[in-house]
Amino acid sequence: MKSYLLAILMSGFLFLSCGPSKKVGSDLAINNQIMSQIDLSAVENDKVPVLINPGRFVQDTVFYRMPKVIPGTYAVSDFGNFIENFKAYDYDGNLIESEKLDSNSWAIYGAVSLDKISYLVNDTFDVEGGDIPTPFSPTGTNIHPDNYVLNLPGFIGYFDGFKENAYQLEVIAPETMDKTSSLTKISERQGENGNISTIYRADRYFEVIDNPMMYGHLDIEEFEVGGIKVLLSVYSPSKLHSAKSLKEAMYKMMKAQKTYLGEINSTSRYDIYVYLADKSDGAPRGFGALEHHTSTVVVMPESMPAASLETGMIDVVSHEFFHILSPLTVHSEDVHYFDYNDPTFSKHLWMYEGLTEYFANLFQVNQGLIDEDEFFNKMLNKINTASRLDDTMSFTVMSENILDNPYKANYFNVYQKGALIGMCLDIILREESKGERGILSVMKELSEKYGVDQPFEDDKIIDEIVSMTYPSVGRFFTDHVIGDTPIDYEQYFEKAGLSFQEGKVATNYIQNAGAMIVKGDHAAKSVVFNELVTKNSFWNENGALPNDKIKAIDGVEVTMGNANTIFGEVYGWEPGRDVQIVLERDGTELVIEKTLTPTYTTGKLLKRNADMTTEQKNLLESWLKGS
Repeated sequence: MKSYLLAILMSGFLFLSCGPSKKVGSDLAINNQIMSQIDLSAVENDKVPVLINPGRFVQDTVFYRMPKVIPGTYAVSDFGNFIENFKAYDYDGNLIESEKLDSNSWAIYGAVSLDKISYLVNDTFDVEGGDIPTPFSPTGTNIHPDNYVLNLPGFIGYFDGFKENAYQLEVIAPETMDKTSSLTKISERQGENGNISTIYRADRYFEVIDNPMMYGHLDIEEFEVGGIKVLLSVYSPSKLHSAKSLKEAMYKMMKAQKTYLGEINSTSRYDIYVYLADKSDGAPRGFGALEHHTSTVVVMPESMPAASLETGMIDVVSHEFFHILSPLTVHSEDVHYFDYNDPTFSKHLWMYEGLTEYFANLFQVNQGLIDEDEFFNKMLNKINTASRLDDTMSFTVMSENILDNPYKANYFNVYQKGALIGMCLDIILREESKGERGILSVMKELSEKYGVDQPFEDDKIIDEIVSMTYPSVGRFFTDHVIGDTPIDYEQYFEKAGLSFQEGKVATNYIQNAGAMIVKGDHAAKSVVFNELVTKNSFWNENGALPNDKIKAIDGVEVTMGNANTIFGEVYGWEPGRDVQIVLERDGTELVIEKTLTPTYTTGKLLKRNADMTTEQKNLLESWLKGS
């Protein structure tokens, strides 16, 4: 999962009764497939009707659950909170007793006579930013005549003891709707009233939640990269962007990723679902993406300029695609045997998210998508951001306890210090092996031993990596990953002939080299500039001061509810754009109307030393350009 600008203000997914066949997994039921139906043609009041037919049970009480947490996320989603009117029926169509036990669980009594259950699903997008906690937007759901984001954990649950059963999923939708899904399609037929019924199959419950769908008025493009068929599906409410306009950037990016990864190839198809959020009520506000084995769901602001959207998409989608290395291939037992309602977490977010984020940055310089100065700037921004989080927190302890504070509050660091951990390990490995090995080659070796169906033991993987490599790798893990000693990055850059230099650093209009210049004033329910605003040349030249309230940008009122959307757009501002900003200081309004100029801050730059040794030059070359 990749959060994109998500942390701006956080400092501050036809019914047949199954006859007797065989026992599956336990003595709880006699069944083959769990039949499920989502009827998009029968939506009323923004609620989708769902039917579930599990086949015959042979015990009196069974439990149906919606996921509390889903793989790839490290936060509570509680999809059961969006379920209404849950009912259970016997074979004569009569109601049988059921009881809601908690946010995500229902007990069904007299289950030996259970034929099917029904319920209504509310979407999560509509209530983001309100009083009800909602899932991170790329894991959420949208129910709208123009677009349906079907992250299936929001619609389909499971029965205790039957997560390994096959599912058959029918989706009924108006024939005018476009649709994309990487689930295996069994059949499609014309239904009643101009509807189309599409039948999909999943071999187990994990396959259901691992294959999102998008229905509605979509823009779809298809291309092939290295034997992978890629489907790019875009929903842009105002038609500001299209699949065609993003196709070239996505093709170039994925071609470069495939070249960088080499022989690693875990899928023949990959779906990219892109929801571009406008500023209307009910639009999602959490920007980023969530990985799946063969797809990713992306939510970004629709108002971003084309070039900024392309850059953001490259950063976010490349991160999700690199998850095919870990945790989708190399992962622990906690990931492999994931409990959706009472999960335990692996100690290795440094690998799952940190290494993934590192690869998503390194491949760009490795394949010539960016130059080395841009790469160094990305790493420096991560150092700056990580320094404002808890730099003395053990990464393995944080990972294992990520749902709880103080660890939850430092989750954003998995994309910052986690990536820097990957960078330092890479430099150590390059130095020790004279450029022959790096962290990518180690992950390739692990993927050959482990894989999609073979997890590693959580407590043993670091020792295994050390045994595969060098004692210096073990010391780094002991001190900086298991331990709580901050990393001295300068000593690792020195190995590659680099050093910090003070200078003018190009930045954007919402950050200073990765540091946010705004914060949320929760008491006043407003957004204000923080003390760093005076270090940003554009705002400083235009008289902005710390604690100035940002009332409106380009005619749109700024609130805590829409801040992520608005500042997602500000992040993409480019020089030459005309802007109007209304500030408030001590009760007086101040209006800034300007054409944007390039903006800078002062800070550290990472540069090559003039007197680099041959060894340093070779190490730098193998680090940035090696395989």
